[in-house]
Amino acid sequence: MKKVIFYMSLMLVFTQMQAQKDFQGMAVYESKTQAPKMDGMRANRDITPEMQKNMEERMKKMLEKTFILNFDKSASIYKEEEKLDAPGQQGGGMRIMMNSFMGGGGTFYKNVKSKSYTVDKEFMGKEFLVVDSLPKLNWKMESETKIIGGYTCYKATAVKEASKTDFRNFRPKNADDKKPEEKKEDAKKTSGETKTNFQDNFEIPKEIIITAWYSPEIPVNQGPENYWGLPGLILEVNDGRTTILCSKIVLNTKDKVEIKAPTKGKTISQKDYDETVIKKMEEFREMNRGREGGPGGGPVMIRR
Repeated sequence: MKKVIFYMSLMLVFTQMQAQKDFQGMAVYESKTQAPKMDGMRANRDITPEMQKNMEERMKKMLEKTFILNFDKSASIYKEEEKLDAPGQQGGGMRIMMNSFMGGGGTFYKNVKSKSYTVDKEFMGKEFLVVDSLPKLNWKMESETKIIGGYTCYKATAVKEASKTDFRNFRPKNADDKKPEEKKEDAKKTSGETKTNFQDNFEIPKEIIITAWYSPEIPVNQGPENYWGLPGLILEVNDGRTTILCSKIVLNTKDKVEIKAPTKGKTISQKDYDETVIKKMEEFREMNRGREGGPGGGPVMIRR
């Protein structure tokens, strides 16, 4: 009898281990970022109110994306859902460029066991493979709850350093916070003595507050983008300007997806990649300062 119980226990453990090994899920996330107002371009006489409104509308559409997260117990891949351009729309080049600045750019692979991530990005016609350690977020667990897609979610908050290469972190400058020399330069731009550089009207905060909602009912240490570290799948993330909300979840999918890191591109650390992007942004910024009129005075992230 003891042998029977032993073998039954062994079989139960083996079955549980196999179930964990085969476990896989899929989550769909809708990402929306509040589009910045292009008020800084009004000083440019070549930009009409209609043109400005059209540019803001296009920017708003570019800032609305759908992502798919495929995950198991230890790893995940997060990738933007491919969409066809509408007839008459400018596509490929600008979208790829924008993706580099808005959390997109390819397949984002993260492994919570090794605490590492790999993401392939294309920037200025070059392919990079960013490999680095997952950011350590000191989550503060809250008691507040809400229901998302039928799952009970708990609130958690954290403060993280704002990335200087993520366009979503750009904030309009407050006129009251500007230095005297900046206000003097703004007066010149308004009077038409000099051209407006759109990028000069924005800044990046040092830190941003993250609010996340996670569900222990889905016990995986995963979430969208590079968010992780909570005792349950993160179903919503908000940083004040960008909201990433899960709209669909499928657990134990029949069609398994191969969850592995991308391999294409020049391997580079996140720090070195950021320095490369920032350097190129500064080059474009200085080049645009010397240009005469037109929308060419805009920042690198909306031109290619």
